[in-house]
Amino acid sequence: MGFDLGNILQQYLGGALNPPPERASADFDQATQAAPRETVAQGVTQALRSDQTPPFPEMVGQLFERSGADQRSGMLSQLISGLSPALLSSVAGGVLGRLFDGKPGQVTPELANQLNPRQVQEIAATAERQNPGIVDRMGDFYAEHPTLVKTLGGVALAIVLGKMAEASRR
Repeated sequence: MGFDLGNILQQYLGGALNPPPERASADFDQATQAAPRETVAQGVTQALRSDQTPPFPEMVGQLFERSGADQRSGMLSQLISGLSPALLSSVAGGVLGRLFDGKPGQVTPELANQLNPRQVQEIAATAERQNPGIVDRMGDFYAEHPTLVKTLGGVALAIVLGKMAEASRR
């Protein structure tokens, strides 16, 4: 019996949001291995924006908490890329301003490990207010880390798979 991405994704068209968690997880594994990365990114972005999942900053904080040091540094680099030095100094208790000494740069794994999920939530909220397109960038970033996306749970995975199904129909 061969793998059929279309049949898997078909199940998620129309917002089927309550599959058993293990099923959504297994379907997500197969779909992310077979689908184009751009399609996965669109699905992840949709889950990050959905009113059926926690707010974007909360989800980013959860993902940060469950990430390794390299993933943390990558996602923080994405989040702060559009923030001014003044904002960096004012958000999350000014920790980023102190870490960068007023000169924003690449977030190293060592710097990322100095932050906690609450601070990252605040950074994500600020980044989203300053640049709503950051949600797309984060969806793209997390498309590269599907194992991490799975930690968001069945509803988020069903949303990702539903968006992927819509994209595959076009």
